Amino acid sequence: MVWPAMTMRGASAALLVLVALVAVARAEDPYHFFEWKVTYGTKTIMGTPQKVILINDMFPGPTINCTSNNNILVNVFNMLDQPLLFHWHGIQQRKNSWQDGLPGTMCPIQPNTNFTYHWQPKDQIGTFYYFPSIGMQRAAGGYGLITVHSRDLIPVPFDTPADDFPVLVGDWYTKDHTVLASNLDAGKGVGRPAGLVINGKNEKDASNPPMYNVDAGKTYRFRVCNVGIKASFNVRIQKHILKLVEMEGSHTVQNTYDSLDLHIGQCLSFLVTADQTPGDYLLVASTRFIKEVSTITAVIHYNGSSTPPPAQLPESPSGWAWSINQWRSFRWNLTASAARPNPQGSYHYGQINITRTIKLQTSHGKADGKERYALNGVSHVDPETPLKLAEYFNATDGVFQYNIIGDVPPAEGTPIKMAPNVISAEFRTFIEVVFENPEKSIDTFHINGYAFFAAGMGPGTWTPESRKSYNLLDTVSRHTIQVYPRSWTAVMLTFDNAGMWNIRSNIWERHYLGEQLYVSVISPARSLRDEYNMPETSLRCGKVVGLPMPPSYLPA
Repeated sequence: MVWPAMTMRGASAALLVLVALVAVARAEDPYHFFEWKVTYGTKTIMGTPQKVILINDMFPGPTINCTSNNNILVNVFNMLDQPLLFHWHGIQQRKNSWQDGLPGTMCPIQPNTNFTYHWQPKDQIGTFYYFPSIGMQRAAGGYGLITVHSRDLIPVPFDTPADDFPVLVGDWYTKDHTVLASNLDAGKGVGRPAGLVINGKNEKDASNPPMYNVDAGKTYRFRVCNVGIKASFNVRIQKHILKLVEMEGSHTVQNTYDSLDLHIGQCLSFLVTADQTPGDYLLVASTRFIKEVSTITAVIHYNGSSTPPPAQLPESPSGWAWSINQWRSFRWNLTASAARPNPQGSYHYGQINITRTIKLQTSHGKADGKERYALNGVSHVDPETPLKLAEYFNATDGVFQYNIIGDVPPAEGTPIKMAPNVISAEFRTFIEVVFENPEKSIDTFHINGYAFFAAGMGPGTWTPESRKSYNLLDTVSRHTIQVYPRSWTAVMLTFDNAGMWNIRSNIWERHYLGEQLYVSVISPARSLRDEYNMPETSLRCGKVVGLPMPPSYLPA
């Protein structure tokens, strides 16, 4: 197949030459180049052959394994029959929302065309993942792990493990992603998942051959992400203790656990020492807060042993209270360095005055005759022109209006409105965001472009008195947080990353049906110190096609 302007081989060669020249000229951080051919393929995952999104014929896709500040170039060839974007979940894209990979920030990669992403995990370390962000495509696969290592001179608060194991666990649906989208458009839900997968494998394939091989006495790192679209899960390992060491890019206090809850969009790392009698043992993941529990196991095999795993699986915890109490036990390691040599605890978030409180309440109901989800009464709709491009080209008229919602929820019973939902935040202000979930099921929220401090959570409705229960010292800096049923969660952060950023539910049917918004953060200085210019290679669509480039941002 010949692609627009050049062949795949020609595009790759030209880009590699350009990368080499730029790296030499600027003495920049190292470059890593990936070429992804994105196709559909047929996989039998839950006993039924179905269409799956593959990257280079792989599911999950290739791991992006890099070091803090490395330059990552991913040349994506879209061979699907739909537009495509990839989102780099948890990567902050400092000054660079141009590469964030959501419909509000980028034009999609059209079928039979290619586009090259260029981003850096600036001052970040830890465990993240990527996924296709348009429609319900992420329900069909297309996701993979991102591991960002510390630079050589930055100390890590634990010894180098003997190996680094991926554990991408997610719920799985046997219906095609286009069918799931059509059902949601028709007012139906996605229903319960057919089961769970680990690293794209079902129960049988995850155990034969063993997924993880260990040597007795050695310690291993397991990087676990909940890559599903609906279900929380609990993970545990037969007869082994889990030592939590990292969560969404932050080193944690190294508490030990029998099991750990992970909610949609969350990642963490734990260490496990192979200190039991040599044999096979099962890593177990099972759904939480769903009546019909789904469980999947993967074999951890001690090398040289032929002993099968114990028949008895460790029990999963039950109830919400257990999960909330476990969240309260998570602590930021104040003495460990992160991506920079200064200790994580040098940022005293609890001593900064809050300049604004934004209270976002979820709701659902009919809008224009369709079932929708909303934040503060507005159900987000993506316009044809990406919000960031409309803003950059000063072409927002007819595309969106700022601040059509307020900082507090509307009166109960206010009809849901469908529109692009964009709020503005003053650059470098310290803001409290409160998520309220009046629903009967759990929700999880993510803020693109940032890490935040999840200071508190509790039942009922948030009030200023709720601040008395906040952890203002050492809650973990992270990017995704759960909100329990009929409860609230409060996070705090400085909006110091200029760009257009998505705030969303990670429960993907809610996200698809409008439970999201964008926050516009503009630097008044229009300085390259604060934000990059739009790359000339950026795709254009909608109203900005053919418009001249705006004046460049200026050097600081």
